[in-house]
Amino acid sequence: MSIRSVQALALVCASLIALAGCASVPLPPLPDATPSAWQQPVHATSVAAPDLRSWWKAFNDPQLDRLVDAALADNLTIRQAALRIDASRALAGSAHAAFRPQLSAHTFSEPTPDSSASYFQMGFDARWELGLFGRAQSRARVTAADLGIAESDIQSARVSVVAEVVRCYVEFRGATSRLVLLQQVAANADEKSRLTATRLRLRLASERELAQVQAEAANAQAALIESRLTIDSARQRMAVLLARSEVMPDLITDDAPIGVRSEAIDSVPADLLRTRPEIRRAENEVLKAAGELGLARADLYPRLGLGGALTYASKVIGHTRLSDADGIVTFGPAIEIPLFDWGARRAVVTARDAELSASLLAYRQAVLEGIAEAQTAMTTLERQRERLGILQRARDSFERSDAASVALHRAGLADGIDLATSRTALVQARIEVAQAQQQCDIAFVALYKAMGGAPLPDAERAHSDAGTDVHSQ
Repeated sequence: MSIRSVQALALVCASLIALAGCASVPLPPLPDATPSAWQQPVHATSVAAPDLRSWWKAFNDPQLDRLVDAALADNLTIRQAALRIDASRALAGSAHAAFRPQLSAHTFSEPTPDSSASYFQMGFDARWELGLFGRAQSRARVTAADLGIAESDIQSARVSVVAEVVRCYVEFRGATSRLVLLQQVAANADEKSRLTATRLRLRLASERELAQVQAEAANAQAALIESRLTIDSARQRMAVLLARSEVMPDLITDDAPIGVRSEAIDSVPADLLRTRPEIRRAENEVLKAAGELGLARADLYPRLGLGGALTYASKVIGHTRLSDADGIVTFGPAIEIPLFDWGARRAVVTARDAELSASLLAYRQAVLEGIAEAQTAMTTLERQRERLGILQRARDSFERSDAASVALHRAGLADGIDLATSRTALVQARIEVAQAQQQCDIAFVALYKAMGGAPLPDAERAHSDAGTDVHSQ
């Protein structure tokens, strides 16, 4: 190769390298759709809000803590997502492999036209694509986004599993407590039925009154069945969440009532951008769309690299004799220039550009949906707490009324039916309070699920604390 040819080749390579950044796609700014404050914040009345990464500990229930830990370790959905992260990390580790020197070996044999002999070749091929025009950077973005999406998916699985475990436990405990109270209602209904039957024999009551109290007794028995069904369903769901084939015989070790104290949410809507996995996933989808657009634009430009080969060839005469082998070494630039494809590559660029715009809209929608879900959960929790307070005051009134009924019965001024009626009203009030407390607890669970509350593995926690985002990649 002459000096002039070498200079011309160097000039071409320098020009291509100078143009290499032309196809690089800058990451678009993410739309800001977060208000500065919550419209209906959750107000504290006692202690500080629990940490998003361990919010269920606000119930102060060791058994619940053990169930959550077991679910995080054994749940099949989480384990599937963890394996997908391993797959994404393996691919991310080789993201730049396509733009590093490649080496391969080959052999080849072909007969001569007259079939009197054949040629046997063997050698090595080397190729190094430089990844210009943003191709290498875009490929790295796509693989990084795939890894980020996988990490968002496993965090979303953790959020859902933790929330479902806590909700299932709350419903089980609530149904268990309600079953005890309903048994008291059923016992009171049976007592009223027995006393009314006695009064009927004494002609002090009518058949209509007896039918009414018997209907109350039947309804009380039916309510017992409903609570038992809820308990059985909770056991089944918990077994699935913990990846167990056998139903758990019991979920509680004590009869202490479950319930969380009033807590405040020490956060602002913008915190959802960091904690809510659906938003993080949408953010990585933007990164992936930008990378795919960069690859599509890079395909409009030539592929530039370096290539070389070492080849040996020998003529095979007869069955065993080889002629002398000749070798040749080649080395030089490898250029692939797209010329004409009926606009196919341009169509891909147009499609990828539209997908990037759509991913930005999807990100904004994910932010709006996250804020709306969290705000709705806050409002629900506040309203359920107000309802609980009203029902607690009503229960207190029924307790005073029941105390007065007991005093009248002891004084002989009220019969057993009046006392059973008063006791039933009190127990019903306690049931309503217990149900209201359960609804508060479920609203509390929904709030922290909306906030993206769940633990992070150590590696991901360090990444999150560092405050990195996709725009820094």
